Amino acid sequence: MIRHSLLFALVLTASSPLCALAQASHSPVNSTASLHLEPLFWWAGMHNPKLQLMLHSNALPTDAAQLKVEITSKDVVFEGIEQTDNPHYLFINLDLRQAKPQTFDIRIVAGDKQLLQLPYTLAVRADGSRERQGFSNKDVIYLITPDRFANGNSSNDNQSDMLEHAAPDNSDGRHGGDIEGIRQHLNYLAKLGVTQLWINPLLENNQAQYSYHGYAITNLYRVDPRFGSNQDYQRLVTEAKQHGLGVIKDVVLNHIGSNHWWLEDLPSSDWLNVPQQPNATNAKTAPAASFTSSSSTNLSSTNPGFTSHRRTTVQDPYADTQDKSDFVDGWFVDSMPDLNQRNPKLATYLIQNSIWWVEYAGLSGIREDTYSYADKAFLAQWSKALMAEYPHFNIVGEEWTANPITVSYWQKGKINADGYTSDLPSLMDFPLYEKLVESLNAPEGWDTGFIKLYEMLANDLVYANPSQLVLFEGNHDTNRIYSLLKENLQLYQMALTYVLTAKRIPQLFYGTEVLMTSPTEGRHDGVVRSDFPGGFANNKVSGFSGKGLNTKQQQALAFVRTLLNYRKHSAALQTGDLLHFVPQNGIYVQFRCAAKQAAAGNACYQADADKVMVIYNKNDQAQTLDLSRFSKVLAGNTSANSVLSGDKLKLNQSLALPHAGVMLLELNHQ
Repeated sequence: MIRHSLLFALVLTASSPLCALAQASHSPVNSTASLHLEPLFWWAGMHNPKLQLMLHSNALPTDAAQLKVEITSKDVVFEGIEQTDNPHYLFINLDLRQAKPQTFDIRIVAGDKQLLQLPYTLAVRADGSRERQGFSNKDVIYLITPDRFANGNSSNDNQSDMLEHAAPDNSDGRHGGDIEGIRQHLNYLAKLGVTQLWINPLLENNQAQYSYHGYAITNLYRVDPRFGSNQDYQRLVTEAKQHGLGVIKDVVLNHIGSNHWWLEDLPSSDWLNVPQQPNATNAKTAPAASFTSSSSTNLSSTNPGFTSHRRTTVQDPYADTQDKSDFVDGWFVDSMPDLNQRNPKLATYLIQNSIWWVEYAGLSGIREDTYSYADKAFLAQWSKALMAEYPHFNIVGEEWTANPITVSYWQKGKINADGYTSDLPSLMDFPLYEKLVESLNAPEGWDTGFIKLYEMLANDLVYANPSQLVLFEGNHDTNRIYSLLKENLQLYQMALTYVLTAKRIPQLFYGTEVLMTSPTEGRHDGVVRSDFPGGFANNKVSGFSGKGLNTKQQQALAFVRTLLNYRKHSAALQTGDLLHFVPQNGIYVQFRCAAKQAAAGNACYQADADKVMVIYNKNDQAQTLDLSRFSKVLAGNTSANSVLSGDKLKLNQSLALPHAGVMLLELNHQ
């Protein structure tokens, strides 16, 4: 296992405000000692004035009674220290209510001997930081797996302190995509029409293999050097804003990577969940915590109880307590130790870490991975703390289930039978996504095809705020939509239109616009997350420039670009009401309508509302759509412009549908 014990100065250089301090550090710590102080720095004027610093040093005495902490600042209030059963850790509690931006020293004294003298900075907050606007229904999110999007700086592909090196020919290896690759293509993304970038985790994943995906984090305050630096990430967000793009950070609260530096010297014996499963023949009891490198290494190589993935146990009024624990406390795999968020110091650490990245990088949102796998009381505490710090922010949680009742449990405002309350604004809409794919592939019948999609949408009544859910056509864990729809361009266009016109926050997966493909059965993550064409050296095809794209890829790219850029200026598609009609004869009709002024009832029944009509048609043979069924909505509208073709259509007669596909009509007022 590689050592993660970094010099204090090296830890600080990960963030620019402390570079000079790091170079001028007057800490008397021996250069080979292990020392961490996190968060790396903080800000004056935060809504929550409390800050808990985690100090890790082998120089700390075993007897806490000997310790004394001195703060060389008159307006930073020292509120005491806390320790765990590991004497190498010290938690320092500060009140910053009256503190101004400054750098002060933290002195650790034992008796008459000064052990450590550490500089710490309270930085100036950016203007309007607290009032930042999170992603919303006005946005379209574009998901990027950074290792596979574009390699903008090949010199960082391999790093001497990183275990895994680039292996571009290995579908499960690192390919070299990085932050610079994203930055170089911000103009492409802006012209495509997306407005938010959700980037799979960029933090250090110093694992021996399969580290490209980013979900086995080994340092929560450091961008992986194969992607770039903390400053590169900050620069990306700044330049993205100049292109009208926000950035959403992928956060993992449930687990870390087995090579995280904590594993060499755990902060406490209950820092990780290592559940005992007496019925599992391969389960082992957690080793006694002796806080040595050797014992921690043993911990990372044990075979703990793995999660059952039975997510309904969290909500089930009849579930056995062990079944609940098997889900929440189990590990994903042995390389991803499960964190015990019931430990209050760990809970505070994770909350502060999320806030630190929002403030440091200037983020407009968080996507939280494996949401329900973490302790649910902590999840409520975490989301409440972030939303209190940034009232207009947004967070979307991943709850991967086809059951809308299970998803709805976690959304803010939902009244749950067990009394659980959440502050999580949004969740990924897996139920509607899965029904979308199923309904498009199924033949039309009384209880198959579009009717399944129609009925799933009717389940919105179980959500506190269904319009705040994020609906997607695919992500890094799902097979590619074009492949799932049997490479049928008409079905593909229907799927994307549904996502981008639904009363939801829409999300696209990188490469969908150029028809990237995958297998259709089982998990093939490395193939699903293939390289974006044009993002890597010697690519003969480029989605960025259009070079080498075949006819269907060109059509798909033009279709997506047209629809996205139309959506940017359509109040109906962004925030309008939804009205849909029971599918008949393989045709499903929806309307999105934005009222000119507030009024009771659905805006689609208001004659002067801005209206968009969406017609999904599965029939291969020509059809005629009788518009009399929609007369209450069409009243006052005699013509429409086709968003996709540019044609002008009359609405005082039946519409001709020459073939399968989708029509998107902007209705004109009389």
